[in-house]
Amino acid sequence: MKKALLHLCFTVTLFAYTSCEQGAKLAQKLHLVPGAKASIQWKRIFQNEHRKKRYNLHTLSHKEIAVLKDYLIKHAADSPQPLVPGL
Repeated sequence: MKKALLHLCFTVTLFAYTSCEQGAKLAQKLHLVPGAKASIQWKRIFQNEHRKKRYNLHTLSHKEIAVLKDYLIKHAADSPQPLVPGL
């Protein structure tokens, strides 16, 4: 039972790290800085097709968009862990 629980914890942690890493790479590729906008602003960008095109998000797959959106919102300026260059 302990091994199964430990394995589950490790798998979830690894998935979360990989997802965060993928989000960071996508943001860097598209020159997006998570801390440049508040979480509500990132949400609005992903809801609007015109804004998606403005930020070249329309070129990404649905999975990449989900990972990037999650990353940008988790590290937005108003989040508990903002990612702003120079800090």
